[in-house]
Amino acid sequence: MKSCVLMTHVPDTASVIKVAGSATRIEEADIKWIVSPYDEYALEEAIRLKEAKTGSVTVLTFGPERAQQGLRECLARGADAAVHVKGGDALFGDSLAIAKVLAPAIRKTGPFDIVLAGVKGVGSDNALVGAMVAELLGLPHVSSVVKLEVGETGVTAQREIEGGAEVVEAPLPCLITAQKGLNEPRYPSLKGIMASKKVAIQSFAVADLGLDEAALAGPDATCRWTGLSLPPAKSGGVILKGEEDPAGAARELARLLREQAKAI
Repeated sequence: MKSCVLMTHVPDTASVIKVAGSATRIEEADIKWIVSPYDEYALEEAIRLKEAKTGSVTVLTFGPERAQQGLRECLARGADAAVHVKGGDALFGDSLAIAKVLAPAIRKTGPFDIVLAGVKGVGSDNALVGAMVAELLGLPHVSSVVKLEVGETGVTAQREIEGGAEVVEAPLPCLITAQKGLNEPRYPSLKGIMASKKVAIQSFAVADLGLDEAALAGPDATCRWTGLSLPPAKSGGVILKGEEDPAGAARELARLLREQAKAI
């Protein structure tokens, strides 16, 4: 069973986000970068498939030089090979452009029996990249999967829907996007960390895929970010002391909710 896992390198979810001077990007200077948490579920599922059915796991990413750190972590967790398509800075937030790069990269490094990705990157992809890659490759796909069974010729996937669960069957090869709850991702082992340092990461440029990144970011762009801004700062709250007059405090609370918050 040959699996390909799509990985994106994103800001740590605990990072304090600041808007850069251009107002179209975040300030990256003090950001800690991590493997997107949803991609961790995809990677863990691929490793479990390898352990159950033998085979291999290849992790593929499209991003700047720092993304190799994420690839090394995936190797330390149990992936066998890593592929880095360098670039992406000019395609911030353009899910279709990113998918147009990932799809031929998968063809170049495959074939694969199954492609897995997180349901979304913690950033700006809007949960679109996985499905778009599948469409560009002509593969069936199931999104937001929380339970997966892989047979010899197909998969049975369960996804959560409002009020219940939906079970979908799809033939192999296919693409699956992983949702929280699919599994419990493992941590890198010391042995895995040491071994990952010896693995050669296959790297190539967008041009090696027959694509022009400048065109994808320019005339062919389907998405352009015109500005980013932080939410307005919250004003100080109102503290009502009701120890001496609980009824009065309750009346004041009701007044504030009605007249200021417009909640009642």
